[in-house]
Amino acid sequence: MDEEFLSLVSGWGSLPDVCLQHVFRFLTDRNRSNADLVCHHWHNVMRSPSLWRSHFFHFNGRLSKYRQSEYCSAVAYVRSLGVYLEQLEVCVCPPRRSLVARRLEQAISGVNAPLKSLSLMRLGLDQPSWTLELRNSLVDCLILFLRRGASRLTSVCLGEMRICMNQGLEVLSVLAHSQMCYYPRCSSLDLRGFFSGELQVHHNSDVPRILRYLQGLTDLSLSYSCLSDELLMAFQHRQRGWRDVTYLQTFSLHCTLNEPHEQVVCGYSWATLASSCPGLKVKLTVDQIINTDRLAGILLPEIPLTEYSMTAFYSPDQNWSTLPLLCRMLPRYRHSLQVRVLSCNCSESLDEELLELVKVCERLEQLRIWAFLEISTVQRLLHIRLTKKSLLNKIRVRKRY
Repeated sequence: MDEEFLSLVSGWGSLPDVCLQHVFRFLTDRNRSNADLVCHHWHNVMRSPSLWRSHFFHFNGRLSKYRQSEYCSAVAYVRSLGVYLEQLEVCVCPPRRSLVARRLEQAISGVNAPLKSLSLMRLGLDQPSWTLELRNSLVDCLILFLRRGASRLTSVCLGEMRICMNQGLEVLSVLAHSQMCYYPRCSSLDLRGFFSGELQVHHNSDVPRILRYLQGLTDLSLSYSCLSDELLMAFQHRQRGWRDVTYLQTFSLHCTLNEPHEQVVCGYSWATLASSCPGLKVKLTVDQIINTDRLAGILLPEIPLTEYSMTAFYSPDQNWSTLPLLCRMLPRYRHSLQVRVLSCNCSESLDEELLELVKVCERLEQLRIWAFLEISTVQRLLHIRLTKKSLLNKIRVRKRY
């Protein structure tokens, strides 16, 4: 038994450092800490910067007397290994108590690393647990961090931050200013739910003015409440006079029932943006049921829509119907639509309309639907796939209960 153990240890000990690093990447932080104590060789390999360049923290706000709190773990990680961090992702379950919010603020405020990718998800600064003092402190720390290191960032995600207008504009201004004279520039920016939900951001002319300075931006995600003609025009004109021409490639919009979405956006603005950004892909997610007339005003024919998702699970309005969407609105994008995710009213029969939409959409590659469908309808969809009468290569049907 001892000989087998010695043989195993000697086998691991003879592995090249690059192989050990690859194995260590699959370990959790706790297991890495244990492996770090095995021998001097493993300890030295565990200090390799490549093992610590990317990290994910999830704060659920639960405290335990049996293990170290996630906040303490995060602070300890940042203090000892933060110098190696390049990609940081923090996902938060919005705190319900001020004590938890304070610990979360302390953990995030300790980050001081040369990041290339930063993701702070679901901070929910409009929650009552975030007192004015805590909210201001966290935003000030974020602004200070961006002033020091935002020029290195190529990807930023501040989704569901729910920040007030003045502080939100200040954060975006610092980010845009730091990107003006340095390379590489931020290419991906996710601002879905960045502003507080009740704000009608489309009325504020500072938002398009600031975002216009993000010259390297290729992927942008926004709440529909931010969309305006001025914003679309800002991305149309931002390339003029610059030598390093980059175009907006992916524009994702998230439209929810509880956020403003009644503003009128001109189809000409969409058409002009599409012509000035070759190959632009627009993705629209509609969360919960939205009035059909308003949805028709959102889904303008000029939009180069490639993906449409509707994530509602039921209709609070029994008179609401999916048929206008299937028969009139989505067929407008028969030349561009590639992916469609749809949750339908469980009282409707949509089999024939769905099949007709699949037939007319020339570039539809994926179809995911949550609805009651006849078995024969699924068979016909599979037949379309097998006979290669369309580009459809992935079909996912989930039965509703």
